Parts: sequence; C-alpha cells; structure tokens
Amino acid sequence: MKTFDVAIAGGGLIGATIAFELVRAGMDVALFDRQQPGEGSSWAAAGILSAAPENTGMISTVPLGRASLQLYPELIATVEEISRQNVGYRARGTLEALFSTDAQEKLSTIIALHHGLGLKAEPVSADDAREMEPALSPEVEAAVFRPDEACVDNRALTKAVLIAAERSGVKTFDGSNVQSIMENGGRCAGFLVDGEKVESSWTVIAAGCCSAEIEGASHYAPVRPAKGQMIALRAKNFSIERVLWSDHVYLVPRNDGRILAGATVEYVGFDKKVTVGGVQKIITAALQLAPAFADAQIEDTWAGLRPDAPDHLPIIGPTNLEGLLIATGHFRSGISLAPITAQLIREWITTQNVSLDWARFSPMRFGPMHTGEVARATNS
Repeated sequence: MKTFDVAIAGGGLIGATIAFELVRAGMDVALFDRQQPGEGSSWAAAGILSAAPENTGMISTVPLGRASLQLYPELIATVEEISRQNVGYRARGTLEALFSTDAQEKLSTIIALHHGLGLKAEPVSADDAREMEPALSPEVEAAVFRPDEACVDNRALTKAVLIAAERSGVKTFDGSNVQSIMENGGRCAGFLVDGEKVESSWTVIAAGCCSAEIEGASHYAPVRPAKGQMIALRAKNFSIERVLWSDHVYLVPRNDGRILAGATVEYVGFDKKVTVGGVQKIITAALQLAPAFADAQIEDTWAGLRPDAPDHLPIIGPTNLEGLLIATGHFRSGISLAPITAQLIREWITTQNVSLDWARFSPMRFGPMHTGEVARATNS
C-alpha cells in the first residue's frame, strides 16, 4: 500500500500546479493520472490568461482571475528555472474587436463593466487597433485593449510544471485510473487506484471532466465535458503580436509562428472528434476577424474536453468529508486559474485558512448533504 501526505487525482495543469505548491511546502505528494499527465484539456487549450468574465453569470470568478494573473509571473519564473523549459509567456495584452453598428455603445458598456470590476480596459479606435494589429479586418469599428491580459503556451507550461514538480519531489504515476475515494472513520483516507489502495492524509480530486467518474466524488464534482475544437494556422506574410478576440472566435499567437484559432463549445459527451462543421465555424469567424488568414496554412486540428459545472463556475475547496478537496470545473478558464487554485488548496491543507474568499465555489453547493443542511437551518 502506498502512503502519502497528499494524493492528487489528475495530472493536468491544475493538479500539477497543486502538487508543485504542496511539495514546495514540505509535503510528500503523489500525482495520479489515467493517461500521460498533461495530455487532457491542458494540452488542448489555447493558453489565454484573462480575468474578464465571459458573461454576467461568471462575474464572481473575477477576484480569482485577478489574483491568478498576479501570481503568474513568479510561477513562470520559478518553473522555468527549475525545469529549464521556456513556456512561451507573452504579456502583451489582448485586443477585442467590435464589428456592430452600435460598436461605440458596446465599447462604452464593456469599458464601464471592466472598470467596475477593477479590470484594466482601454477604448481603441478602429484605426489604432489596425495599427496595433495590421491583420485586423477593415470592417472593425472599434476595439478594447486589455493590457493586463496575456497568453502562454499551455502545452509547454504544463510540461514544465510537471518537470518542476517531479524535480522538487512529487511522485507521478501515469496510466493510473483513480476508481473511488476511500473513507475511514468519517474521513477521506485516500483512493483506490486500479484496485490498489493509496492512503493519504489529504486527497485532492483535480481530474477535469473525469472527476465525476470517480466513485464517491461525483456529487461534489458534477462536471460534464464541454468539447472545444481548435485549429493551428501558419501564415507566411503576416503575424499577430497578441491575442485577438471577437464575439465568435479568438486568435492566439505562439512563439513558434503558429496562430491558434478556436473554439467551439459542444456538449457531446466524451467525443473528441474534429468535425467539418466545427472547423467551418472557426474558420468563418477567423476570416471575419482577420481576412488575411485566407492564405494561411491549416497545420493541425484537435479537440479537447473542458470540465463544466452546472452553473459554469469552478468547484474549488473542501467537502464535508474531512480530508477531501475538489479542484475542477474551471470550464474555459483552467489555464488562467491554475495558480490561484493551487495556492488556495495549499493554504487550506497547510493552515486550514485561505487568503481569498472561495465560498461561492464550494463543492458543497452540489453535495447531497447541502440540501439537508439548508433545510435544517431553515427549520431551526
């Protein structure tokens, strides 16, 4: 029987960063992944680092996002030093293009919302936007520049974090299917991995959209896969310096010259096939945003599965089963929120206190005990 201070299910960027934080805090940490660590949604993502909410229902994630972006430079410096890997971090801001006839009104609304949330956002005229990024369409009416946003090569980052974690002492077990959590005396005692018991003082479920497949954890992490199709393009005659957005697509530059375009959101179970319809949707939107891509080469296509909670918000924190924590449900913000998620989990495990209010993201908002507890509180 293997025994650790902390056992983590899930070797993507979230799980790896948690492991890295905890091992550097002096704990004996093990990381288990059903495939090769880092080859799930962390591999398939685009690597955009943004604290901005996608819609008003996700405004509660903004404090998490702001804190996480502030943590990124130090995390990257530490990881690159230990791993000797470059992670392709580009802190050049992002540019959102507006096309509609009411672009100026929409621009004012976006700027006001961002400033109200404590996020930097600057109005940019159409001409200035095209001066910043000449590939932008002549149809662009206005733009929003977010100077604090960035992007990173998520594949390189995940690999570097895994290397840094292992060099710091984390024990990684690939091809290890976490089947169920174990209980002992009303406390989580670890989990069952391919029929073998793994004991731990603390157990963290960070298995992305597979978290709900782990027996005993599904009611705390009722996530489902949200498929996202992506395209990698390579253009000979132009490039972009920063992430470009529109309502329908994003374009993300890589240091190797590729430009990533994505992404769809599809609820089709665990299907990861790339489809003609999905690719067409991305290409159509990319050409509207930057028509010069008509001559670009399609270098690669793929699809990933994001973990999506019923309310589209992250699931982070302790459960009512002592010793069990959840870190999943990050939906389209897993890369952005990895540093703050890891910090909060580390703080809770080492001190039982956290530096940022995470009550809104508690796994107990879904747990079967939650309804009963609310009923008892109401009747008392």
